[in-house]
Amino acid sequence: MKVAVPVLAPVFRSEVQGKLLAEVFANPDAEHSVTSLAARAATSLPTALREVDRAEAARIVTTRRVGNTRLVRADSTNPLYRPYSEIVLATYGPPAVLSRELGGIPGIERLFIFGSWAARYTGEPGRAPNDIDLLVVGSPDREALYEAAERAEQRIGLPVQVTVRSALAWEPPGDAFVAEIRSRPLVSLFADR
Repeated sequence: MKVAVPVLAPVFRSEVQGKLLAEVFANPDAEHSVTSLAARAATSLPTALREVDRAEAARIVTTRRVGNTRLVRADSTNPLYRPYSEIVLATYGPPAVLSRELGGIPGIERLFIFGSWAARYTGEPGRAPNDIDLLVVGSPDREALYEAAERAEQRIGLPVQVTVRSALAWEPPGDAFVAEIRSRPLVSLFADR
């Protein structure tokens, strides 16, 4: 079966490859099980295993076994580690990086990427995004929120534009801005909230 070229970053073989590598490079010092990577990339275990095998053969990742579990981490010894990381984080990295940076902030009830980045991520063709539009639903501490967004911006390499709306404003009918956002592609970062 021929896999479509990813709209967000045609340099990757597939969307799955980009999503798996984003999880690894968002937290490069951690080891990730292939099973957890498959779940986060919403793909099958055999597909995740094939992508990990390819990435390991290219020295993008390293793996080791602990019992029956295969653990994956970024190969920071590869001379191309930094450029790989920059490409991966700027294209498929925003969900993983933003979830990691903003995940511990109290008061965030929902978190979404919207705008051109979300459109490319969901497969809509168009120009490469120049920034990441982030909608925060809830009542977080603004200082902590903007500091976390700044950290994410530094890692992703694209500006992160933060918009905050209350939980009440998010519920339909909401305001005109929320209605517009709901009518376009959204990438939910906190699916369990």
